[in-house]
Amino acid sequence: MTLLKFSTLVMLAVMLSTAVYATTTKIYVWRNAEGVLVYSDSPKPGAEEVEVKKSNQMSSSIDTSILDIKPKVIEEKYQVELIQPADKATVRDNTGSVYVSGRIKPIFKKGLKIRLLLDNTPYDKPQSHSIFVLRNIERGEHQLKMELIDEKGKVIASSSPTTFYMHRASVNKAN
Repeated sequence: MTLLKFSTLVMLAVMLSTAVYATTTKIYVWRNAEGVLVYSDSPKPGAEEVEVKKSNQMSSSIDTSILDIKPKVIEEKYQVELIQPADKATVRDNTGSVYVSGRIKPIFKKGLKIRLLLDNTPYDKPQSHSIFVLRNIERGEHQLKMELIDEKGKVIASSSPTTFYMHRASVNKAN
């Protein structure tokens, strides 16, 4: 009994896994003993082969010719903004350290770099984030600017210049 169930399951699996295509299968028609037309893919004596002219294809009832399916080119207009230090701020640090942070809009993509300019001179090398720590900055007035550069080194956006004042204790002692 188990062998019969197993063989039945195997035959069923084979039949279900075999693909049947209407364009490659032949269809036969004949009349049975009651005079009813019978269609089958198995030929019988006296059956005629039916010629299949058209495949079963469904066409959409929606007119898509009015849709705009052209891909849109999105212009990337970047904006760079210096957040810290604020413009005209005084930084008081005896080691001359300044924390600089910026913001990139709309999004900071892979491959882009930020270059920081201190007094119109690049400070260190460009990096992939917009936070910098400046060390041993001399006393006095300084100007910062951030530039967003692409993979080829081309400046694609820059911030407005920000002026800050470094205040450090004097090394000279008054006697």
